[in-house]
Amino acid sequence: MNRQRITYRISDVAPYINWAYFYHAWQVKDRDEQQRLRQQAEERMKNLEADLLTYALFAIGNANSDGDDIIFCGHRLPMLRQQKPQGDTSPNLCLADFIRPLQQGIADTMGLFVTSVDIRLETEYASDDFERMMMQLIADRLAEATAEKMHEEVRRTYWGYAPDERLTIEELHVEKFQGIRPAVGYPSLPDASLNFLLDSILHFADIGVRLTQNGAMKPHASVSGLMMAHPQARYFSIGAIGQDQLVDYASRRAVPIEMMKKFLNPITREI
Repeated sequence: MNRQRITYRISDVAPYINWAYFYHAWQVKDRDEQQRLRQQAEERMKNLEADLLTYALFAIGNANSDGDDIIFCGHRLPMLRQQKPQGDTSPNLCLADFIRPLQQGIADTMGLFVTSVDIRLETEYASDDFERMMMQLIADRLAEATAEKMHEEVRRTYWGYAPDERLTIEELHVEKFQGIRPAVGYPSLPDASLNFLLDSILHFADIGVRLTQNGAMKPHASVSGLMMAHPQARYFSIGAIGQDQLVDYASRRAVPIEMMKKFLNPITREI
């Protein structure tokens, strides 16, 4: 397993920020107002450049799928599968589908990651409600931008499956690269408690990230997930699941059913 910890300056990752999400969080559509907020954010980041850093931690190693589980360097990571009919001939997807099956006897490759910011960005630079929101949104964008830059370096160098990739920032934001980077808590990985398994492999504390009892990360501006290289890998939403999959998944995770149901809320609301 190739495990790496990377430290970035704010100026290293700022070009990778997707400002559309920043504007959306402010609920601002006026272009002039968007540019005013962006300028304020960029001024704050420039002032923080000498004091604060962002962090990435990742591991690349052998992986295989075993049913709906992914086995990564001997660690079993249970996944969920779409259960509701898709309305056409599309298959019900699971992230394990994009990893070579164990039965083939050939190892595939996969990556795990976590990125974050200096906790002080969320705790020491908020003098009022406006500043508190501004700094939290800056922190969120920097954590995501760190994941974007790290993933680019992984594809081109550390893993190296796309050494000749040369994409613009705009192309990165619309995911023109090969493979996917599904994040914990997002539609294809809705179980935040999966962070406990990722933490046992990556050791989040090495970049200052700790987990709450529900698997949420602190600093809040942190991102974790998987990196997959399959050319046909794509994002999807698990959606609602039934009692049968809840029971099966809880068993594979070795977690009590009622506890797992809480972890998977809202996709278990109908059960």
